[in-house]
Amino acid sequence: MNRIDRISAILIQLQSRRVVKAGDIAARFNISLRTVYRDVKTLEEAGIPIIGEAGVGYSIMDGYRLPPVMFTKEEATAFLTAEKFVEKLTDASTIANHKSAMYKIKAILRTTEKDLLEDIDNKIEVLKGSNKPISTNNDYIQTILNSIAQKHIIVIDYFAHHSQQHTTREIEPVGIIFADTYWHLIAYCRLRNDYRDFRIDRINKLCVSDKKFTSQHPTLKDYIARTAKDKDLETIIIRVEKVVYGNLDYQKYYSGFVSEKKMGNITEMTFLTSSIEGFARWYMMFGDHAEIIKPDKLRDRVIALSEIMLQRLSVDVK
Repeated sequence: MNRIDRISAILIQLQSRRVVKAGDIAARFNISLRTVYRDVKTLEEAGIPIIGEAGVGYSIMDGYRLPPVMFTKEEATAFLTAEKFVEKLTDASTIANHKSAMYKIKAILRTTEKDLLEDIDNKIEVLKGSNKPISTNNDYIQTILNSIAQKHIIVIDYFAHHSQQHTTREIEPVGIIFADTYWHLIAYCRLRNDYRDFRIDRINKLCVSDKKFTSQHPTLKDYIARTAKDKDLETIIIRVEKVVYGNLDYQKYYSGFVSEKKMGNITEMTFLTSSIEGFARWYMMFGDHAEIIKPDKLRDRVIALSEIMLQRLSVDVK
C-alpha cells in the first residue's frame, strides 16, 4: 500500500472509533510507531482536527465529519455477502437494522458498484441444513446487545434442556456467541452466582430491567478461554468410513466437534469432550464403521460397554 492510500485508510480508521491507539494503527498496516506519528502529523497539517493524548490514543474532534467515502467493488461485494448471512442467521430486528444500513451504503456507491450488486444479488445464497431444526432467536439479539452496552440487568424465563425445567433468572449480560448453528448469550446469573451459557432460542421471555449492574465482567474472549480450561476437555481423534460419515453431519456438533480432514474414503475427526462416557456411547452407534485413534481410555470404555451388551444378549438368548 502506498503512503497516500495508507493515510486515507488511517483517517477512515480514526473515524470508525472514538479513540484509536497508535499501536493498533501500526499493527494494522505493519508499520513502525514512528511512521504512525509522521502519518498522523500529515493529517493534522491537512486540517484534520486530531486530538492526541499520550497513553490513550488519537481521536477526531467531535462533530467533524468528512463526506461519504467510496467503496471498492470487493468491499461492496463483501457487504452483500454479509447481508446474506445476517438474513439467515440472526433475528428480525438485526435484519431490519442491517437492511437500513445497507440502503445507506448503497446510496453512496458509484453507479458501477450499484450495477455490480444488482447483478450478483441472486448469485449468493446461505442455506440452512434440512436436517437441522430451524431455531428462532425470538427477536432478542438487538435487545441483548443494547442491554450489554447500557449495562442493564435482564430478566429471562429460560428452559434448561438438561434438567427439562423452566426458571426465571436475573442476569448481567456479557456477550453473545454464534456456535454450533445457535446463538448463545453469555451472562452472569444472579440465581446461580456464576457465569452461564444461555441458548437464545430457549429463552421464552426476556425483559430489560431498569436496574443497572456495576460489576466488571471478563471479555468474551477471556471467558471462552477460561471455560475451556476449567472444563478440562479431553481430545479425541477417530476415523470414520464414508458410508456412515453423512449420518454424523449435525450430531458431531453435540459431541464437541473441532475439525476434520479427508483421507480418501476415510474422514479423520477431532473432538474435545468433557465426558468420555457420553462420547463412548455415541460412538457405539456407528463404531462398526469407525476406528478410535486416541485416547486409549475411550477404546477401553467402548470395549467394556460392548462386553456388557454381549453378556446381556447371551442371557436373553438362553
